[in-house]
Amino acid sequence: MTFWTDPASDAARRDQIVAVLVEAFQDLMAADPVAFRTKFRKMAIEPNAFYRGSACLFYSDVAAVDDPWANEQTSRVWIQGDLHAENYGTYMDSNGILVLDVNDFDEAYLGHFTWDVMRMAASIAMHGWQKALPDKTISDLIAGYAKAYVDQVRAFAETDRDHEFSLRLETTDGAVKEVLLRARLASRIDLLDTLTELDGYERVFRESSGVRRLKKTERDRVLAAYDAYQETVPHRDRAPQILFDVKDVVARQGFGIGSAGLPAYNILIEGHTQALENDIVLSVKQGNVAAPSRVVDDERIRSYFEHQGHRTAVSQRELQANADPMLGYTAIEGVGYVVSELSPYATDLDWGELNEPSEIAPVLDYLGQATAKIHCVSDADGDQSLVDFQTEDAILAAIGESAKEAKHFAAEMAGFGLAYARRARSDYELFVDAFRSGEIAEVPPA
Repeated sequence: MTFWTDPASDAARRDQIVAVLVEAFQDLMAADPVAFRTKFRKMAIEPNAFYRGSACLFYSDVAAVDDPWANEQTSRVWIQGDLHAENYGTYMDSNGILVLDVNDFDEAYLGHFTWDVMRMAASIAMHGWQKALPDKTISDLIAGYAKAYVDQVRAFAETDRDHEFSLRLETTDGAVKEVLLRARLASRIDLLDTLTELDGYERVFRESSGVRRLKKTERDRVLAAYDAYQETVPHRDRAPQILFDVKDVVARQGFGIGSAGLPAYNILIEGHTQALENDIVLSVKQGNVAAPSRVVDDERIRSYFEHQGHRTAVSQRELQANADPMLGYTAIEGVGYVVSELSPYATDLDWGELNEPSEIAPVLDYLGQATAKIHCVSDADGDQSLVDFQTEDAILAAIGESAKEAKHFAAEMAGFGLAYARRARSDYELFVDAFRSGEIAEVPPA
């Protein structure tokens, strides 16, 4: 028996879907309804796209669940907030090591550790259904992921060398090692050639779809925010003097499902040397309200953050050991932005190539370990003041130390994943019908 049950009839659920989406996005919808029409069209493509774009609905549901593993500590853990199968990929850490890890922090916040595991469990079930796998097989895959999570949490509790753990070329095999090897083939010059061109002896951004040149007033605002950002970069004083010299700046649009309507800029800077192949592209993106924060009623947490850009940057440092050394935050006209390098080494897992359970299961073992890492290991420049306890000890105590208790936890995650995926597939149809019928008044379908 799973601890979660279907919450509503289809008629009531359709109204709930519309209400939750409007409440979560009404300001952004009003500011850019065209961007949200594009977002909703993308969500309407297939059930998995809807699931990825509706984290606010997920939290509206799980906030009402009686979570048997949540207590004063385990309900206050740094979580990724939108954990699904497409949010794992590669990055180059601050030590120059290629790592596979969680790679999206827009929804990161503090909440129940189970929320990440549950959201990923339902994502596994969504993928399993799309690949026509039987429920029993899907259940086994989710349970394997959850078991790998618990085993890695236990490993962190038993060692004081947890910062040495990462999924890298030397510690992985199969499809995960393959994606790391593909990332290794990438180069900074390829990224720069895609986004920039030479203007005489200097690089500038290319004129292309989604790129907008700034007028002087807007450019001055962005550059002032850039100056303020530099004060938020750890160890800024150790960087070469030329590193932060600006070459060009443009506005950007056309991000993924989760970033619809959020203003963003790219800034081209000098890099560590004056060689053109070392130039760096920074992404400056407006932070959004994190989905879990809508259901976490804790003023101490809410008041800790200056703005959503600050929240995003702090969360990434707490969730990602050896985070991007260029990571920081700023504000433009009082609105928070997160700043990070647009990395040439970011490569996503290709789930289209993983079809058989024998191929999927080893990958999910690694992803279970990666999920445990984000909950238990933070960056050296992180701030532990909001979580002043050892999360691995707290999580392990909540789940239970015995093999039987770990198995029960894995079985419950599997039960939830299957049940919620069924709900999400039904929600997808309800959403499409509501959207095309004009029930989301803020975003007309045509």
